[in-house]
Amino acid sequence: MQRMGHPRRIIQTDNRPPRFIAIPRTSMRLRMHAIAAASLALPLYASPATLHAAAPSRESMHRVLVGVSGRITNRAGQPVGDATVSVTELGRSSTTGADGRYQLGNFPTGRYSLAVRRVGYVSVLRVVDVTITDLDVDIALDAGAIRIEPVNVTSTRMPIAVNASPLATSILTGEQVHPEGGISLAHSVAQLAGVRNVSTGQQVGKPMIRGLFGPRVLVLTDGSRLEDYSWSNEDGPSLDARLAQRVEVIRGPASVLYGSEALGGVVNVIPAELPSSADGSKFHRTGLEAYGGSNNTELGTAGMIEGAQGRYGFRATATGRFALDVQTPKGKLQNSSFWAFNSESAFGINNSHGSTVIRGAHYGGEFHLLESRGPEAGDSTGGPVRQTLDDRLQVTNNYVVSSGLRFETKAQYQRHALTEVSDDCQPAPGQTTCAKVKDQQAFGLVLNTGTVDLLAHHSAGDHVTGTVGISGMYQLSGTSGPIFLVPGATTSAGGIFAFEQVALGFVSFVGGARADARRLSPDASPALALAANTRSWSNASGDVGIVIHALPELSLVANFGTGWRAPTLFDLYTNGPNAGDARYEIGNPALRAERDHNVDGGVHWASNRIRGDATVFHNSVSDFIYTAPTPYTISGLRVFRHQQTDARLTGAEFSASVDVADPFTVRASHDFVNGTDAVTGVALPFMPPPRTIIGADLHGASLGWATRASASAELEINATQTRLAPSDVASNGYTLLNLNFSMERVVRARPIRFGVDVRNATNTSYTDFLSRYKNFAYGPGVNLIFKATAGEF
Repeated sequence: MQRMGHPRRIIQTDNRPPRFIAIPRTSMRLRMHAIAAASLALPLYASPATLHAAAPSRESMHRVLVGVSGRITNRAGQPVGDATVSVTELGRSSTTGADGRYQLGNFPTGRYSLAVRRVGYVSVLRVVDVTITDLDVDIALDAGAIRIEPVNVTSTRMPIAVNASPLATSILTGEQVHPEGGISLAHSVAQLAGVRNVSTGQQVGKPMIRGLFGPRVLVLTDGSRLEDYSWSNEDGPSLDARLAQRVEVIRGPASVLYGSEALGGVVNVIPAELPSSADGSKFHRTGLEAYGGSNNTELGTAGMIEGAQGRYGFRATATGRFALDVQTPKGKLQNSSFWAFNSESAFGINNSHGSTVIRGAHYGGEFHLLESRGPEAGDSTGGPVRQTLDDRLQVTNNYVVSSGLRFETKAQYQRHALTEVSDDCQPAPGQTTCAKVKDQQAFGLVLNTGTVDLLAHHSAGDHVTGTVGISGMYQLSGTSGPIFLVPGATTSAGGIFAFEQVALGFVSFVGGARADARRLSPDASPALALAANTRSWSNASGDVGIVIHALPELSLVANFGTGWRAPTLFDLYTNGPNAGDARYEIGNPALRAERDHNVDGGVHWASNRIRGDATVFHNSVSDFIYTAPTPYTISGLRVFRHQQTDARLTGAEFSASVDVADPFTVRASHDFVNGTDAVTGVALPFMPPPRTIIGADLHGASLGWATRASASAELEINATQTRLAPSDVASNGYTLLNLNFSMERVVRARPIRFGVDVRNATNTSYTDFLSRYKNFAYGPGVNLIFKATAGEF
């Protein structure tokens, strides 16, 4: 059908945020898994071509293809080049040229969310109705040091305005993730109120949300589960945040949408949409980045190439990193070096009914770790080496049945391997000694996981939207010695859910329910004196919430949700040394599933100059699993056993930013959480201390040869944790000063950006309460990070 011959309608938009958006997202994903062979056939069976041939509706046979085009400018009317314009529901994007023009097309008629993003400008989201004619949408952008994402896809599994979700959510944009250039995702998201980092040096981190971390926080990659071994603090999420367009966080239980492990919250790392070519022309773009850090002589580079021709789009990205030992104000932190190589490639096919995307990702590196007991005598390396390898293959498929119904399917195969090389050994059952071998494999762990999700997004006019879904998982866990920590095991899980939203004028309601079942079958393990057996769990989760749009800028929200998590393999069956924490851990096969009930209340304000959020919460967790010390030792390590109690967590998060003048913004945030054992009344272990962040940003300045420059300063104030559990080790409060300066210059129509980031600018000596190294080492000293980026990457 001919698309370009229709008369064009022109819409001039301003930058006011929309009051309410609830548009179904159609990013269907299938994840291929060698273990679950059925999932390999799913993307073919449910492909647009197959579905269309099986049930050719009258509407699909006569569908009109339309498009959106226009011009992106600044407030002075000057064109903004290299801005990304995307249709969120279809996962398609276009980049503006030097004249600010963009074009997106060849998709079905309907209502879509049009997002515009550009470094140095406030992002914009517009809801557009594209009927039988092409639409011309011109958008003017405001300058801004901090881009606030207007759309969220994690809290409801479909696009929704940030101020329209009753779940407590936060979004970290790409330019907020990338400045540090660090390898740890948790280091990046820790700048959000209510989110912290459980760290092992600069190399490894686990995100903590409202005092909960590890298996209680579910990490996703573009909406699909990321599996790892949550037992060890040295096994963080196998994702490179540098490859993310944005990171979305749910603070609080989201089991109704994602099942087990989402008891404390969700972190979703979302890649950029693939480029598309509306007029069928062929093009490609490249980006290159290099950076260096002074503290640990860290060097890194990142590269990207993307392009499109007709229906096809592709992107390939890669990062390489190398670092020596971390320097603290009191000297070098021995055995803290690392190297890593990470990459991701994607290929997509767009058509009149939807899209198919095949994505492959690799994460691998070698991380040197310092044990809490310090280096062994005669050991020049100072500790073990942790080797991580993670490979994922994803297939995403979507099919647009009509403007009110979209099918989404996802399948993923993930292989996650973790190996530790050290001088440690573990005596065989019945023996007290073993022969140590220099730099041998201490233990090996591997997970092979297949996941499948089938989702149906539906809407009825402007008032009712929702998602009905089915998910499944099949996992094989393997282990190797000479230290055997857990047995091998097979895990299978499935769930079904429905989540609905109703908008009635200035009030909207959400409600959802989910049923889950999980089965864990450990293998017999002579090394652990364990016989084969099976554990099973089932759970029902729910959520209800309300959003009141009292004013166009003001939203009042309240939400009640439940979550759960099944005990992990390590919770139940571990029987071995955790050398990193200087303890010997013993599991408990009788542990029950954790369940929580969480109440949230909040206020959101979003205007052109003032943005703010205030949220309070109360979370009751029954059968909370923790490790308790005993008076016994094994191989010189104190024995800790896994136990259960009931727990209460209460706290609040506040954040605000104010544009005092066009080039000047001030911002602040504060968060705290109090965790209490509801049975004994004592504090829960490892709860983060209160934290306040105060910052100021100068942006949009001109420096002659630079097109745009910005500078910022930030104080991070960490209080002393006075509510200590018996097993806690106290650390003093501290304040860090962080500085940032960046500028941009266009060279031959290509943006070149330079940045300098200074962490701990005053070289303060401190110990982070959530750091595994706090008992025997200070945190990193001053670090100057230099970065140069060519292209919009």
